[in-house]
Amino acid sequence: MDIAEVLRQHGYKVTPQRLAVYAVIEHNQTHPNAEVIYRELQPQYPSMSLATVYKTMEIFAKIGVVKMLQCGEDAHRYDCNTTPHAHIRCTECNRVADVPLDQETLIREAADKTGFTVDSVGVAFTGICPDCREKKLQA
Repeated sequence: MDIAEVLRQHGYKVTPQRLAVYAVIEHNQTHPNAEVIYRELQPQYPSMSLATVYKTMEIFAKIGVVKMLQCGEDAHRYDCNTTPHAHIRCTECNRVADVPLDQETLIREAADKTGFTVDSVGVAFTGICPDCREKKLQA
C-alpha cells in the first residue's frame, strides 16, 4: 500500500513522522500500542513526541489503514490487518494474536437470536499462550 497516496486521498499531509510510524506497523504482527511504536522510533526521530504517534494512529484508524484494538489493557493496540478477524490476549505476558473466525456465521447467529441488524463484530478472547503455559508447567 502506498501510504503517502492514501493520506493525500483523504486530505492529510504526508510527513516523515507519519511515514515512519507506518513503516513500524506495516508488517508488525505484535499489535503494538502507541508507546511501543514511539520507543522504536525515538532513536531515529528524537524530536517526535508520543502525542504525534497517537495522532498519527488516530488518522490511520480514521482512514481505515489500521484497526484500533481494545484488548483489556489501558492502552489501545493497533493492527494493520484490517480484514475481519478476532484477537486473543495472553493474560500472563499480554501477547496478542490474530484468530481467524467465520464472522458471517457469528453475524447471522447474533441477528437471529436478537433481531438486531448487525453492523460490525468485535471478538476478543483471553487466555494463556503456549509459552506462558509451558513456563507455568516448568515452575
